Amino acid sequence: MPRQYQFRTVDGVETVQIAVRGRQVLARPMLNFGPAYNLEQRKALGLVGLLPPAVNTLNEQLKRAYLQFSSQPDALSKYVFLNQLQDLNEILFYRLVSENLDEMLPIIYTPTVGQAIQEFSSTFDRPRGIYLSIDDPDGIDDAMGSHGQGAEDVDLLVVTDSEGILGIGDQGVGGIRIAVGKLAVYTTAAGIHPLRAIPVVLDVGTDNLGLLNDPAYLGVRHARVRGQRYDDFVARFVAKVKAHFPHAMLHWEDFGADNAHRILETYREEHCSFNDDIQGTAAVVAAAALGAVRAKGERLSDQRVVVYGAGTAGIGIADLMRDIMVSEGLSQEEAERRFWGLGSRGLLRTDSPMRPFQERYARPAEEVAQWTTTSGRYDLADVVHNIKPTILIGSSAQAGAFTEEIVREMAAHCERPIIMPLSNPTPKAEAVPQDLLEWTDGNALIATGSPFDAVLHKGTRYDIAQANNALVFPGIGLGTVAVRATQVTDGMITAASQAVAEMTSARRKGSPILPSMQKLRAVSAVVAVRVAQAAVADGVATRPLDNPIQGIHDLMWQPVYPRVEVVDSIAETSTRPTEPVEEPAANTAQELSPEQEQESGD
Repeated sequence: MPRQYQFRTVDGVETVQIAVRGRQVLARPMLNFGPAYNLEQRKALGLVGLLPPAVNTLNEQLKRAYLQFSSQPDALSKYVFLNQLQDLNEILFYRLVSENLDEMLPIIYTPTVGQAIQEFSSTFDRPRGIYLSIDDPDGIDDAMGSHGQGAEDVDLLVVTDSEGILGIGDQGVGGIRIAVGKLAVYTTAAGIHPLRAIPVVLDVGTDNLGLLNDPAYLGVRHARVRGQRYDDFVARFVAKVKAHFPHAMLHWEDFGADNAHRILETYREEHCSFNDDIQGTAAVVAAAALGAVRAKGERLSDQRVVVYGAGTAGIGIADLMRDIMVSEGLSQEEAERRFWGLGSRGLLRTDSPMRPFQERYARPAEEVAQWTTTSGRYDLADVVHNIKPTILIGSSAQAGAFTEEIVREMAAHCERPIIMPLSNPTPKAEAVPQDLLEWTDGNALIATGSPFDAVLHKGTRYDIAQANNALVFPGIGLGTVAVRATQVTDGMITAASQAVAEMTSARRKGSPILPSMQKLRAVSAVVAVRVAQAAVADGVATRPLDNPIQGIHDLMWQPVYPRVEVVDSIAETSTRPTEPVEEPAANTAQELSPEQEQESGD
């Protein structure tokens, strides 16, 4: 079937050719500019009488949209408003968010998205993305085809099986909203074109009894499938991605601990793969640690690190920090001895059960047998008392786990302790910054998972760094796409972490150890350049980027209304296959050719 519209960018000017008319224009979020269409365009597009008489600029629309956003009574209502705006006018949505990042990122992403996921079935409106059911594995191919993109049209898929959503666990089919939220951040922060990315949920059932007994639940209604049937389903999914979108990066999101590491290791060399919970979290936390130790005039390899919550994210953090320590001169074994990880059974040690990916950080049983303990389980208080850490990382989702006693004990042996309560949403945080500063007399260097306001302590303002994965994953994705990398290597992740760490200085007391989220787009561009260069150095880049800075800048889509060209039909091009006209129109294909020509067809 013929295309109904396409976007093209030539010499930095974006044009949209439109071959549909009337209400069909307004029904497509990427075409619905609302009253921004001028009178001539309205006549040519059959919009006369379908819009109010006034013609508005994008800035005028922004002011109205921001007032509507601000009038919402709570965070969830603001999420719903932004979600509806995205479904109505996608360009206006991205412009609004990009100009109000500090205020709106916590709404479209963590922590508010967690509540929206929990209420997915009861607030469901317009579907976005691809829903794949383990009860219909043969339907994966049809689902990929139904979405409308060709092999050259997709740069990125964010996929979740919803087992480990944020700090709220198994959320079944509702996990699609974390994938949608991640892609919104990719676009806002790194300029990934919204028509070149797809959210995907692998619905393998749920162990959440509340969902299974909810009459409104929209997912498959049985317990979560595990074992060989699960592995076969994931394998089939990856095979179909390779067939339909061979150049797209697979972003794995919020898989359970038993699957996340295994899936990444299984497929990272087979298809370009990235796990944000493992690699993205590690990169931003390592960046915070690097920023903090530089503020102290020390090296990362000088530190003693406790990871409280040594699961998928915690071990990923330890692995990357270990690799940086090795680059500073330690052997791998020496670096691993700098870490003490705690799981649900206390300290990881050789005489206690653990998952395979945790084993490299298990402490020798004979070592800890010499400790003085109060619990017999070698809990956090015991570890802090015995090893006197300089860095304390929380990824446990255990609210209040960093108690006053533990923090004061740490501060007694470390002049400037580095403390990172990373669990989110906010009620899951291991501690809050105000308490940490009080208990350390203002000496703690802090990064949190959720956003916190600045703290005034004894006349000094402390800006609290947020160790938000959004500081790294958009740039990692953009850099990978820019050179069409075949893998996301450890070197690319390290490059991202170091790039973020170099963008801030915390030598002045009260300064944050990470860049502000308001600088997210600039941070993402810098990260992308470094990641692309690392991909070239590691031999996994397949597309040249002769001028990385200009090349990355040219790739970053800007949320502005394009020039409108009204046409009767759209000629097929030789650069890619024809797209079907299936809804939702906002998800149809858009391509960036080597000549920097972008196209999109409905």
